[in-house]
Formats: sequence, C-alpha cells, structure tokens
Amino acid sequence: MLRTRWCEGPAGDSLDDRVAAHGVGVDSGIRGGRSGPLIVSVTDFTSDAYRDLPGIARHGFALRRHWPHLDGAVGMWLWAAPLARRCGSVSVWTERRALAAFVRLPEHVAIMDEYRDRGTTRSVIREYENFDAARIRRDAEAWLMSDDRRRRTGASSR
Repeated sequence: MLRTRWCEGPAGDSLDDRVAAHGVGVDSGIRGGRSGPLIVSVTDFTSDAYRDLPGIARHGFALRRHWPHLDGAVGMWLWAAPLARRCGSVSVWTERRALAAFVRLPEHVAIMDEYRDRGTTRSVIREYENFDAARIRRDAEAWLMSDDRRRRTGASSR
C-alpha cells in the first residue's frame, strides 16, 4: 500500500504545542499530543477499472490542497493500492460536524458524483480519546486489510 505524507490541518497546530510533553510521532512532521476526543474517518474506494485511477488520484490531490484551510481538520493521509484498483484516505477531525462539513464541500461532492457508479465505496468512522498516529494508522490498515482477506475467501463485504 502506498501512502502520502501526513498533511496537517489547522486543528493540527495544537499538536505542535505539546511536543516537549509527548515527543515526535512516527512520521516526519507528526507530533503526538492533541488531547481530547477525535474522529477518524477511513475511506476505501475500489474502482471497477484501472483507467479511472489516474483521475481519482488527480482529484484526491486537488482536494487535499484544501486541507490546511478546513475547520476541524487535524490531518490526513491518502493511500492507494494500484494493483488492487483501491484508494482512499485516513482523516482525523476534532468533531463529527467538521467531517460532515468536508463531505458536503462542492469539490468532494463532485468527485463522489463522478466516480460513485464506477466502483465500490466503503468507510468507517472511529473515535479516539487522543492523537496517536501509530495507533490510528495501524487500526486503519487493519480495517482495510480485513476487506482484502474477505475478498480472497469470497465472502461478501460489509
């Protein structure tokens, strides 16, 4: 699985304030320490066709440029498994309302409208008591891989 570097949002600034107390996180630029509940959204899109992947990636990176200006955005990673025709994101938010505002952005709605019928989307939302980049990434990858195992055995997806 390929993963982009961590892209910090405006709510991620509070992570930098506590470096002395909590130390550097697992990725360059990620610092642990934001306390309080967080919302983590993991999305997984499986394209029906390889030919759609470049456009999906282009739109995803364009949408990512908005990230530093989104209220409630702590940070995010984009990920892709090109040979499996899969891509998605792991995003961290201060609250559900901030995530919902992102989902309603015209740019996000346009991407979903364009690709919704060209594949399968699944997602999960989890709550965390504090920011732990390694744990969030581990949990997200476990959830994403659980679908891989189900597909190999022929079981239906969630």
